Amino acid sequence: MKQSVDIATIFPKHLFWDMDPSKLNLSRDKYIIIPRALYATTPDTFETDIQKLEKLYSSKDIIKYLKLTTENISNKVCVSVSKRYNIAPFFRYSL
Repeated sequence: MKQSVDIATIFPKHLFWDMDPSKLNLSRDKYIIIPRALYATTPDTFETDIQKLEKLYSSKDIIKYLKLTTENISNKVCVSVSKRYNIAPFFRYSL
């Protein structure tokens, strides 16, 4: 896996508004990249967004870092990820 890549060439730069996306390392910073890549996803863009992530990370990593994140990821995104990987639904927020 290529470790140095300007993540803003793959995902919208505004998702990494508070840092220099060219300085992110795919391995070291997956806890940042994975949740932010799905932060602004919609039902219409989910398939494209998740496929981009899957080129960089395993499903295990995607699930792990979405479950661990403190980013404001919607429950809808978590459910979509659960369905994609055929796992029990998980939620960032309880109702």
